[in-house]
This record gives sequence, C-alpha cells and structure tokens, in this order.
Amino acid sequence: MNRKPWTLAVLPGDGIGPEVTRAALSVLEDCAVQFGFSVEKIELPFGGAAIDACGRPLPQETLDACFKSDAVLLGAVGGPRWDALPLAHRPEAGLLGLRRALGLYANVRPIRLREPLRALSPLRIAPGAVVDFEIIRELTGDIYFGAHTIEGSGASERATDVAAYTVAEIERITRFAFERARRRSRRVVSVDKANVLATSVLWRRTVSRMAAEAGEIAVEHLYVDNASMQIILRPEQFDVLLTSNLFGDILSDEAAALVGSIGMVPSWSAGDGPPLVEPIHGTAPQLVGKDVANPSGTILCISLLLRERFGLPQAADVIERALDAVLAAGIRTVDIAEPGSRTVSGSQFTSEVRARIQKSPRAAEHRA
Repeated sequence: MNRKPWTLAVLPGDGIGPEVTRAALSVLEDCAVQFGFSVEKIELPFGGAAIDACGRPLPQETLDACFKSDAVLLGAVGGPRWDALPLAHRPEAGLLGLRRALGLYANVRPIRLREPLRALSPLRIAPGAVVDFEIIRELTGDIYFGAHTIEGSGASERATDVAAYTVAEIERITRFAFERARRRSRRVVSVDKANVLATSVLWRRTVSRMAAEAGEIAVEHLYVDNASMQIILRPEQFDVLLTSNLFGDILSDEAAALVGSIGMVPSWSAGDGPPLVEPIHGTAPQLVGKDVANPSGTILCISLLLRERFGLPQAADVIERALDAVLAAGIRTVDIAEPGSRTVSGSQFTSEVRARIQKSPRAAEHRA
C-alpha cells in the first residue's frame, strides 16, 4: 500500500489512560505490519497531566498538533487530585475545549454484546437475540456547553447550568444519525424529554420534520426515562439511538453494563476537524499501576479508527476477530472474570490479542 503515513495525535491523559493507550498502539503497530501501512504518532500532554506539566488542560501545542493530524487517540482524563480546581480549569474542561475546537459534534458509541460475554450480561437475553446498536450522541451542545454559575453562600448558595440547542445543531446530528442508519437497518430511535424540556420540544420537532423529508428512515421517539428502561428490558430492539449530549452520556454508560463492562466500549467522535477515538470509561485511579485495566475498549478504538478513518475494514475485522477469539478462549481481565475463566493482567490480555492478529490468515493473505 503506497501512501504517505497517517499521522496520529496520541493523548494518553490521566489514570489508566496511558496503560490502555499503550495497549491500543501496540495493536495498531501489529496491524500496520500485517497490512502494510504506516502511522506517525506524536504523544502530547492533555488533561490533568498537562495541568501538572504546563498549568492548563489543553496546551496550545497539543491543540495545534491535533489539528494537523489525521486522527486523535485519547486515553482518559480527570481524577480526584484535580477535583478542587474550578470547573473551567479541570482536566475535563480540556476535553470539552478539544471537542469544541475540532468541531467534534457527533459521538458514536457502539454497543455490541460479544458472543463470548453473553453469560456476563446482567440480563437474560432471549436466545437468538442480538444486542448490536449505536448510540449517536450530540457532543457540542446541551448543558455541557451552556452557562454555569454558582452564586451566594451557605444555605442560600445557588448553582445554575443552562441547556441550549439550536435547530442547526439538531439538524446536523440528525443528518449524521440518518447516514449511520442508512448503513444499517434504516431505523432510528430518537430520545428526548419533550414532555418537560423546551430543548427536547425543539429536538423532537426538528427530528420529526427531517424524518418526514428523508422518507426512507423510520423514526420512533422515546422519552429518556422510558428509553433507559427499554435498554434494560429489550436492548435488541435498538439499532441507531439518537440523543442529546447529557442523555447520551448517561445512556451509553448504562448500555455498557449490557456488554459485560464499561471497559469493553469504544467511541468515535466526528465533525469538522480530525476525528477522535477514545474508550468511554474513566481514569479509574484506583487501578493505576496494578496492570488490571481492561484494554478492550481502547483496542476497539483502533478498530474504529481503521474502519472509519483509514479505510481499512479488513484490518478492523482482524482486530475484532482476535478480541472475540481471546474472549472465546475464556481469557478475561478482572472486570469481566467469571467462574472457570482464566484471569490475566491487562498487558497479558493485550499480548493474547496481538498474538492472534499476528497469526491471522486474512492479514497474511492481504500482505501477500
């Protein structure tokens, strides 16, 4: 394959972020060898690590490098050591700033119950039922980007967070969700709280109008409380689930429990600038240095990167088959351990995935 190397900005971040990022990059390197492509990686300070190093969570050099890259890989940001800082100066503010600067308005969170982990789901999934849907979360509006105030003191202290959406913001995330649906079953469930919230009234009205104009997309509306219940009762009914920033954040963490662990879920953020991939889990400071973090979500981020950005679906398939083979062999990290399984460290788990990638017949055929 003859092309210039792709460039990847790597933001390991905080907590277990550097550990899972190393695991993902090792998988990327194996795929590069097997499929004959190259990636130039530049590691940059971000989040709490950047606060410690240079006093702010999103240094200008990091932002500049992200803009110049083909994609961004993020580990995780935040932790209790920075919780005393004002909201605008915490590690998470760097993440919001990065999303806004890169114009990353759409977040895809694939929720797939991998067959070897079926027994780990807290639900009784009906025989033959397939849990495989995408949560499309709007990423640059809602309460995260509205005005935040804390006024007064003592018993009279008052805090306010403002949620806001424009028609244009709702239209662009809806177009994105419809395009994802066209690749799947052309079914979208839009989640809001239109019986209470003005932003949701506008959301539902806009999505309904666009559905009528599109014609070929079947759209159903659910209130967020009902949607959260339906995810538990019958998750196989969903295919593409479209929702706002706050609701998407909460629902995707709930849905991660269906598939065994929050450590199993990757995400893909897209928009005007270079895309960003990151696992949906947090920094888990209690796990740092113990080599027990599940790298699966970050490894699957590499699969998303190869499929969605680099145009290498065969390489993405190899990663996913390798992960499934490891799980089918009963090899587990501690968060998904079960009676009779073989519990290994995070680095050992990664080595097992890499070994299967390196032996993949499909990769060998492609290279030949």
